[in-house]
Amino acid sequence: MKPFLRSACGAVTLCLALVTAGLGAPGTASAQATPDASAAGPSAARQPAVTWTAPLSTRGRYIVDADGKRFRLKSGNWDGAQGSWNGAGDIGDDAGHHSGQNSHGIPLGLDRVGMASLLRDFHALGLNSIRLPFSNEMIHSGAPVPDAAVAANPHLRGKTPLQIFDAVIAALTAEGFAVVLNNHTNSTRWCCGLDGNERWNSRQSTRQWADDWVFMARRYQDNGRVVGADLYNEVRRDIWDDPNWGLGDNHDWQAAAQEAADRIQTEANPRLLLIIEGINWTGLPVDGLPHGRPTLAPVRTLSHTLVRSGKLVYSAHFYGYTGPHHSGATGVGETSDPRYQDLTGDQLRAVLHDQAFFVSAESGQHFTAPLWISEFGTGSDESGTAARTWFAHLTDYLAATDTDFAYWPLVGWSTDRQGRPAGDSWALLRYDAAGGRTGVLDGGDWRAAAWHRLITAPQRTGPVSPTPAWHMLTLDHRDFIQSLSTRALGDWDSGARKAACPDGERLIGLSHTQGRGLCTDAPTAGDLRTPGSVPEVVRDERYVPAGGDWAPGYSKLQCPERHFLTGYSLRGAKVSAALCMPARAPLGRTGETLWFDRGDHRPPGDPGGDFAHGHYKGQCPSDAYAAGIAYTSRPGHRGSPDALLCRPLS
Repeated sequence: MKPFLRSACGAVTLCLALVTAGLGAPGTASAQATPDASAAGPSAARQPAVTWTAPLSTRGRYIVDADGKRFRLKSGNWDGAQGSWNGAGDIGDDAGHHSGQNSHGIPLGLDRVGMASLLRDFHALGLNSIRLPFSNEMIHSGAPVPDAAVAANPHLRGKTPLQIFDAVIAALTAEGFAVVLNNHTNSTRWCCGLDGNERWNSRQSTRQWADDWVFMARRYQDNGRVVGADLYNEVRRDIWDDPNWGLGDNHDWQAAAQEAADRIQTEANPRLLLIIEGINWTGLPVDGLPHGRPTLAPVRTLSHTLVRSGKLVYSAHFYGYTGPHHSGATGVGETSDPRYQDLTGDQLRAVLHDQAFFVSAESGQHFTAPLWISEFGTGSDESGTAARTWFAHLTDYLAATDTDFAYWPLVGWSTDRQGRPAGDSWALLRYDAAGGRTGVLDGGDWRAAAWHRLITAPQRTGPVSPTPAWHMLTLDHRDFIQSLSTRALGDWDSGARKAACPDGERLIGLSHTQGRGLCTDAPTAGDLRTPGSVPEVVRDERYVPAGGDWAPGYSKLQCPERHFLTGYSLRGAKVSAALCMPARAPLGRTGETLWFDRGDHRPPGDPGGDFAHGHYKGQCPSDAYAAGIAYTSRPGHRGSPDALLCRPLS
């Protein structure tokens, strides 16, 4: 959702109260709209040819359908269900809502246009998918919306916001659109300032938030075209505290997203894509104090590993009037940092890569994933050269990099067929009270040329070959068991912190300190496991053969023959146990000891990436497997991993 920084107050709280709010002038109340002939739903509309098969998954940097064919998210944000009230004045007065648009907590436009007409317009834009924001409050609201809110869709009268959300999803998916659910806000009001929506747990516990996600994922589990869960929108600072990425506290967005993703996959709907946005803002926007927009930069050193691989997508938002260190404020609260629209084309591309695009541009890393720029946009009334140039640069970069995208917003109001004078000028499609449309489909909108270039740009299509996976393990703060077969063992090393690779992957790297690991199924993206097997926990040297001491003077946890290392546990920093999985085919038995107690020892070319930034680490070659861990508790040592036994896969 596009933010705007309001003026701050006096000295003590200067910029503690810098907040973001919506742009645009208040609009007028809408008149009762006349439903069109298609208002009863999408069945009356022309049914498009559906050219993709649910569910969606990922292969390397690409999203693919069930047939392994590339599916690029060409999306729009159909907002409204996340809320539109600005938080001041009468909630029933349209003037108190963003751009004068009272959404009544449901997707915008249903008061003005029949559902089928809306969907035809979405098709005409070239979209294949819709990001559908909602609030946690919407889930629990039991009051029906006013009849006026669905005047053009009388079949929705008497329904609650959630029931209307259901109907919108049913209509979209019946028309062949992929739908991504987006938890945009806690409360049903306009974001993104000091509004109680700064974090996923601003008004609720992390567990309650994850409970709501389980509820939503289960609710649409039988609709295969509901393809994704976009976990939370624009995580940012509140008055006192920043969100963080990896500190393990109540503000740790990396850990919260991991928790919700795990629960969705194991309790609700394992077919969904799990979409994780970076951090939108930390620090106080004051010159001389640290502040900025981390976006996805922290993913480079701490990424996510799901229990069911092939489902992770990262996302980020970019607007021209903000910047990598600019909040978007004007006047009081504005810093001297450049906005994105102040950058040259080359500077903008470099910043975009560093903040987000690296996750899809750099292949074969633990963080490699599809990137979805799930919000970007600008106004049809924008006349500034810098802002218009930025929009052209960004859309051209999206096209050149073949990146998935979602424009913000898709639908808005206008008060006449020329789109004047109120409503959201940023919307691609604007409708007056009688259902008259204006926007990029209707001529006279300067954004149309850039939009057409983006939507029609060459892109990869067709089958995408399976890609070897690389994933991190981390014992920074808690157990990290990403293997369903290992979870079935229960507490296999009570009192220790335990980690295990996702099923089908093997442990190929460890850090000397910090407790990080690296998993892979390289080089062939193949599963080495014996079907139906369970891992074995190794706590001593019983499998070290006589005459086979590969680390003299060190304690060794070695897997049995025809087993490979898939997990480990630590007590403090000390190695406690190794987890070994039986292989379905014979494995190589010769090997070498790979030491990493005094420096990095990793294969050339950086396969998998730096999985333990700032710490010594060892990693077997990609055509090998780890068969054992060596460590020592002699004076001067802490019992942390010192060496791996690496053996060839065949």
